[in-house]
Parts: sequence; structure tokens; C-alpha cells
Amino acid sequence: MKVAIQGIRGSFHHIVAQQYFGEQVAVAECLSFPAVVAALESGDCTDAVMAIENSIAGAILPNYALLYEHKLNIEGEFYLSIQHNLMALNGQQLSDIREVSSHPMAILQCRDFFRKYPEIKLVEDTDTAAVAARIQGQQLSGVAAIASTAAASQYDLEILSTSIQTIKDNYTRFFILNAEVKPVLDIVNKASLRFTADHKRGSLATILNVLSDCKLNLTKIQSMPVINVPWKYAFFVDVTFDEVENFEKAKKILAIMATDFNVLGAYKNNKS
Repeated sequence: MKVAIQGIRGSFHHIVAQQYFGEQVAVAECLSFPAVVAALESGDCTDAVMAIENSIAGAILPNYALLYEHKLNIEGEFYLSIQHNLMALNGQQLSDIREVSSHPMAILQCRDFFRKYPEIKLVEDTDTAAVAARIQGQQLSGVAAIASTAAASQYDLEILSTSIQTIKDNYTRFFILNAEVKPVLDIVNKASLRFTADHKRGSLATILNVLSDCKLNLTKIQSMPVINVPWKYAFFVDVTFDEVENFEKAKKILAIMATDFNVLGAYKNNKS
């Protein structure tokens, strides 16, 4: 087993891979989500970890597009508490910091903290842990990273301030992916679906009613423009259910009623 992650060791994706597959899991470090997909499709990796939404910043829409366009299979989900920490070389103090680099999502989630320090320049980068590694590798004084405690430990940096995200109860949902569609097992109780609806009054409501009639609980709905078709939208929905038979019944009906209906994955609900 080898798992593709966005980022390097010490990143939040790495933490998820370790907690889902085990501490000793082999990982392929990728600096972009398309690179994660490529590692999975090439057969270099058996599985992949991909962030899909954050409780502060919302959905990562490009990743929904990657899931659909590359026909990836969602085999599981994982919710990780995201605690952002400000870190720098040992001996540095917050007053020494003039620049902070991190992933755009991390910066977005910590905006309120940095309003108190207008002299600090915020720079977007590809990965939280990659910045931590660069600070240590190049001995960058006056530069700090926003990253996990695992990254601080991995790259021997000193944490200057803990949990600097705006909302302390901050979670990111990750999908566990593979390239092979597996049979739906009795243990699954959640699914992610994608479909489009006709431009007719009540079309979307009719589809959602099917979910309700089949005893499926709608837990998320996300719209996204269909490329090259102006004003047409695709809908990504998550549903939970108690009986697999109810899900199978809904699939058969939706395959007839909805346009371009796809099951992106059926898996075990990991949200407590």
C-alpha cells in the first residue's frame, strides 16, 4: 500500500493518512491535488487522501471537479480537527517575524489573528509543512509558517503561538480515494452522488423528494457550474441511510429521473 497525499510529511494530509491507514503507511508527497490524482491513476499509489471541505472556509470546489472528471472512487471519509500553529526557528520571537507563508486555506482560516500584526506580510504557498521544512532547511530568520504540531516536531521548529485559527472548533473533511469502484457492502451508510437536473420547475425538488421517499437523509448539497454549458449546474450531494437496500432503490430511480447521474462513492459515515 502507498498513499498519495497533498503536501509533505507533517502536513494535515499526512496526519490523516497515518490515522486512517496506520502510522507506518508509505506516502507519496504531491504538491498539488492534480498531482495526487495522477499518482493514483498511474498506479504508483493504491489510495489517496484529498481535502474536500473545511468548516470555516467551505467546500474546495476544484476537488469536486477532479473527483468527477477522473472518475475516482470515494472509499472513505475522515474528519480532522485542524489546529493551526505559528512556528519559526528556535530562539525566534513573534516580534522578530516579518513574513508568514502557508497554504491559502490556512491563511484564510487565521485572518483574524494577523489583523493584530499588520506589519507581518502574508504569503501564499503550496503546503503548510513544506514551508516549515524550508524555514529549517534554509535557516530563514524572520519567517514563520502556519502548520501542525506534527510539522513543528518533524522540522524542529519552535511554536510561537498555538491554535491561531479564527474559529477554534475547526474541522476539515477528507476523502479517502482509490481508482477502483468496489461493491457496496452492508457496513456502508453514507454516499456521495453527482447529477444534473433539467431546467424545469420543480426538477431539483422532485429528485430530492426521491431521496426522502427512499429514507435517505440529505446531509450536504453543493452546486457547481457545468463547464462549457452556461447557466447549467451540477449538484453534488451526500446522503446517509440505515439500510443499504434503501440506497440501492434510490440509485435505480435517480438513474432514470436525474441527468448524468453518478455515484462517487459509498462508504462508512465517519462523523460522530
